[in-house]
Amino acid sequence: MKSEEVIKYLDELYPDARCELNYTKDYELLIATILSAQSTDKRVNEVTKVLFAKYDIFSLADAPLKDIASIIYPVGTYKRKSEYIKEVARRLVTEYNGIVPNNREFLESLPGVGRKTCNVVLSNIYNVPAIAVDTHVKRVINRLGIVKSDDVLKIEEALMQFFPKNKWSRVHHQLVLFGRYMCKSKNPECQNCPFQTQCVYFSKTKKIKKS
Repeated sequence: MKSEEVIKYLDELYPDARCELNYTKDYELLIATILSAQSTDKRVNEVTKVLFAKYDIFSLADAPLKDIASIIYPVGTYKRKSEYIKEVARRLVTEYNGIVPNNREFLESLPGVGRKTCNVVLSNIYNVPAIAVDTHVKRVINRLGIVKSDDVLKIEEALMQFFPKNKWSRVHHQLVLFGRYMCKSKNPECQNCPFQTQCVYFSKTKKIKKS
């Protein structure tokens, strides 16, 4: 499978692909992405609508943990995440006057922020070329046979080699949407998939059904 083929089909499927987390400020995207771990974007958007109506980054840094936790409860692991976002807010306020910096080292030092979250934030806020590997991207790429690994860093490195650098951020959003709505974990819509003839997963399941 060639990168040009993948890009062509993804452009046809998702020409306007973008992050589905709602945000209007840089810190809102950072916090929303932290909250999205083991949760859905839809649920996170419901929670952040309430959270950001009540707090800005400065008041969030001083907010009682129990108040934050009561708002973000629906996203799961809410106690730990409330501690994360309060500390993130505190550090942004004290070290960068509430601004999310274009600084990978600083961002990855924040609680709840790993490489994936950092890539999402830098890509969307600062247009830094990046591919964030989440569960959807990992599943799609392994099924297509582009990469065979569960190691997200290896997958990211392989995708950075496979796709042109100027396509990384766009392709990331497209792969997320493709995995979320078509190449789903359960009951993937293989019958509508443009990658059928190249897909390792489809060829295997096809053989199983025939035997």
